[in-house]
Amino acid sequence: MTRRRRRHDPFRVHQPPNGQLCRDPAQRIAGGVAAGLAAWKGYNVTTVRIVFVLIAVVTSGTGVALYVGAWLFLPAAGQDGSIARKAREDAMGIALAIGLAVLLTLVLLVGGVFDDSWLATWAWPQVFSVAALTLIWRNAPTEEQSSLKRMVEPLEAAAGASGNKLSVTRIVLAGVLLIAGVTWLASDKKEIALLRPLGAVGLVIAAIVLLLGPWWLRIGRDLVEERQARIRLQERAEVASRVHDSVLQTLALIQRQADDPQKVIALARVQERELRDVLFGGPKPAGTVASALRDVQQDVEARYGVQVEMVTVGDCNMTESAGALVAAAREATVNAAKWSGVTVISLFAEIEADVASVVVRDRGKGFDPSSVPADRRGVAESIRGRMTRFGGTAVITSAIGEGTKVTLTMPRP
Repeated sequence: MTRRRRRHDPFRVHQPPNGQLCRDPAQRIAGGVAAGLAAWKGYNVTTVRIVFVLIAVVTSGTGVALYVGAWLFLPAAGQDGSIARKAREDAMGIALAIGLAVLLTLVLLVGGVFDDSWLATWAWPQVFSVAALTLIWRNAPTEEQSSLKRMVEPLEAAAGASGNKLSVTRIVLAGVLLIAGVTWLASDKKEIALLRPLGAVGLVIAAIVLLLGPWWLRIGRDLVEERQARIRLQERAEVASRVHDSVLQTLALIQRQADDPQKVIALARVQERELRDVLFGGPKPAGTVASALRDVQQDVEARYGVQVEMVTVGDCNMTESAGALVAAAREATVNAAKWSGVTVISLFAEIEADVASVVVRDRGKGFDPSSVPADRRGVAESIRGRMTRFGGTAVITSAIGEGTKVTLTMPRP
């Protein structure tokens, strides 16, 4: 069988399989709201994050409250409910959130009596943000709570930096710059009226960068390391799927054909060619889904001596997700050829504008899906796992004596 090596692109946009807006904690910086919106609409996630920052600045802090609200009320990808649904049962958390919101409201009311400045305008929307973050802190999954912990790291570092002379110097210098910038903004001297906004804002920005710069760098390194670990994990899963689909399947077939040396030699040669293509062949020109399924049909018929009746409706060029669909269809066809006990297998493929689907059907022995041992990874990884990794679904319907039907569905960009 002709195999095409698929190169994983960690920066591609994953479309939500159900078309609904949800958060993407796997790509999060805070709550994964921007990543979820980018995946929902097909935008670049960095662009969406920049837009969120601009909205927060233009709306005087209201954008921050909107982001935190989306974090609280939008469900995460792969989960049924949002954090707010879980928080409804947290009576203590609700009381704490209300208490903090009331406390901040009182502080702002008292402060507004003495100074009704732009800072108060920014602070009022954060009454909701504080209450929502409290509920998130208490009810979010552990991995999302780590995002909140990273947010308060600068305060923890400032509180515990007394033993580090370099940190103390940096914090003192940042404080001096911040005080100078705020004082300059509040100055009423006419001779510096034109320079006041530019110079004061520059000092404030310099103070923030000096104070939070090391923390930002550490967050950036953590995100890079997390992404690299996720890529390595996905690559290992893909290699394991390939090994199962080719080497382990061939070894199992060799054991069944051990009394026929010629068939064993033929199988070994086919497997050798496949491994050489994978290891040394390099990328090959992409074809179409229909041609790839024809290769599957010919390979299964040659290997297992069964007839694969294939019908295709429509066609499209091979992509990374389409390659996963074809590989899962091949695994389903091989399983039917090996275990169903029939001589004819049906394979139906339909390529539409927004979705591609493949149905593999046999009328053989059938099996009970719940009785498959946990160490048998063919269905779990090579079919369901592979489809899930690329945003698709796999539905396996089988009953003893009634055959098996595998329905594979993959959304198209």
